[in-house]
Amino acid sequence: MRKYNVAVVGATGAVGEEIFRVLEEVKFPVNKMTPLASKNSAGSTIEFNNRAVEVLELTEDVFEKEDVEIALFSAGGSISAHFAPFAAEAGAVVIDNTSHFRMESDIPLVVPEVNPQMISNWKIKGIVANPNCSTIQMVQVLKPLDDLFGIKRVDISTYQATSGAGKKAMEELINQMQAFFAFKLDDVKHDQFPHQIALNVIPQIDKFMDNDYTKEEIKMMEETKKILNKNIEVNATCVRVPVLRGHSESVSIEFENSIDASKAKEILRNSNNIVVVDNPSENSYPMPIMCSEKNETFVGRIRNDLYRDNVLHLWIVADNLRVGAATNAVRIAQKFIEMEE
Repeated sequence: MRKYNVAVVGATGAVGEEIFRVLEEVKFPVNKMTPLASKNSAGSTIEFNNRAVEVLELTEDVFEKEDVEIALFSAGGSISAHFAPFAAEAGAVVIDNTSHFRMESDIPLVVPEVNPQMISNWKIKGIVANPNCSTIQMVQVLKPLDDLFGIKRVDISTYQATSGAGKKAMEELINQMQAFFAFKLDDVKHDQFPHQIALNVIPQIDKFMDNDYTKEEIKMMEETKKILNKNIEVNATCVRVPVLRGHSESVSIEFENSIDASKAKEILRNSNNIVVVDNPSENSYPMPIMCSEKNETFVGRIRNDLYRDNVLHLWIVADNLRVGAATNAVRIAQKFIEMEE
């Protein structure tokens, strides 16, 4: 296998840092690594494969200058909107972790365990979109169940960690908790969230739309249908919780046919990158603390509805910085290489 020139845009951010770790773990075939960030971060270093690599300023021509072949973007939608086309024009395949390109009809939205065949469409615009963090872990579970039983409707309530809003959001939770134990919580302001996050849950992620759903909820609903390539009913309520890493989801699925929970467990145990943790008698079920820095999606509390034989309820947890971002992006890159070679 030949090696590739790789760039990471947003190299000093929470997801960017995680991308470097995942690339190292999977022994990604990197010839040259080019970390890219804003002018303020340029000149600093990141560690990759046991050596310090200087962070370069993100510019329109840096992709051509550095002969970048694979560009992993995770620096915000406006950054991707401006710079991703320059990377694509320079000949790189762009794997974008922001929401900017996800719903464009000619840009593939990919979860490799679900729709890897769509990666080949990168050639249309040179870009592959990485889905929303909460969407990724859910569709990984939905896909094998849909293949066998046919999904009609999905209802989701999420419990999303602060890291989904970035480093500063994580710091805000920590600072508020420290202030609580110092009896000074009332003196601490909230900047990253609309309300205090410590000792609280906030039923709002992103801004509200005209229909009173949040932008995050609309993302989950629309992205799920695009990834599964199926016009099913999807309804979401997205909630921010005082957890650092790991998104959790309570999911209810209505199928076209009757389904047995034990059969669903068997299917999921045999699915790629899914770990079933489901032993109620021993209080065994997925939790954020269990999935931190893991590359698998954990599912448990798998049970039949008490009233309808075609409804299943389950609980999904995954590390949002990994499964929901960095790991999925790297897996897309791996699959891209596999398809190209």
